[in-house]
Amino acid sequence: MSEISGKLLVWYDKYHRTLPWRIPPGDSKSGILPDPYHVWLSEIMLQQTTVTAVKPYYEKFLKLWPNITALAETSNESVMQAWAGLGYYSRARNLKKCAEYVVSELQGRFPDNETELIKLPGVGPYTAAAIASIAFQQPVAVVDGNIERVFARLFTINTPLPQAKVPIKEKVAKHLPAARPGDFAQGLMDLGSSICTPKKPNCLLCPLQDICKASKLGSQESYPVKTPKKVKAKRRGAAFVIEDMDGAIYIQKRPETGLLGGMSEVPTTDWNSNQDGETDIQSAPFSGDWQKRGEIRHVFTHFELSLIVYHIKVDIRPTLNGWWSAQNEIEGEALPNLMKKVVLKATDRKRK
Repeated sequence: MSEISGKLLVWYDKYHRTLPWRIPPGDSKSGILPDPYHVWLSEIMLQQTTVTAVKPYYEKFLKLWPNITALAETSNESVMQAWAGLGYYSRARNLKKCAEYVVSELQGRFPDNETELIKLPGVGPYTAAAIASIAFQQPVAVVDGNIERVFARLFTINTPLPQAKVPIKEKVAKHLPAARPGDFAQGLMDLGSSICTPKKPNCLLCPLQDICKASKLGSQESYPVKTPKKVKAKRRGAAFVIEDMDGAIYIQKRPETGLLGGMSEVPTTDWNSNQDGETDIQSAPFSGDWQKRGEIRHVFTHFELSLIVYHIKVDIRPTLNGWWSAQNEIEGEALPNLMKKVVLKATDRKRK
């Protein structure tokens, strides 16, 4: 065991975060392993999302589907509804596909190694390594954003990300302990989250301060080195909220593939990451007394979207291909955050 892994594990035993998908370090030292379903579910949810945001969704999913068989047997619509608001919706679609595959092809048991795990739908290199390490105690190097930051500072790695991922992973593998590899990975994650933060790291509390090159140089915030971000494209469009006299909102389903695939929406113009949509009232689904309610902005991974929001109150429901969601049911629809913003802007309703 290297000096880095030894000091880190001592720190982790004392200061680890208590998270609903984790087992205490004392259990792992005794040979008790976490449920692979719990580890997989949490890791898929945590992709590009914060721990704070994930906790309630994780707990909701476990309550609805306590095991992978239950998740595999539920409907796609139920999964999308439960996921609504967590973002990056391809993860939810792949979650369902993966559950179905594990149940139908692997008798409900996750593979116990990185090579087989990476073959599962929605499981990339990081997620495969994390599941293998945490759920099965396989000695594989796990590298997320927190771990990249810790090791870039420890060794003052000057190669910018993403090119630095290779030398960082090599360093992590070199210091990976044969025993407790899962706790080592989770300890590094906790260290990056609570102490070795992007700005103003609390080096005085860090168990690795005396062997950290960046700390000795006083250059912690210079690492990891990052390639300058590209300016996000800006797109425009319009959204049309149709409300009946009882407060029900017209909802329709987006195509299964593409941006926000399979989610619910109100009608909008034909915008996407590569093109603007129409923004004027002539693009409404039908003629009527449409009222302009203002504009909302939403940031996607690769572009920023501005939507002009229009609203109409109808005496008679028009004939359309979607459905009507009652005022007390709209929160349960599979509406992404973008569409929730649109509905709130149009109707002045307060979000629950």
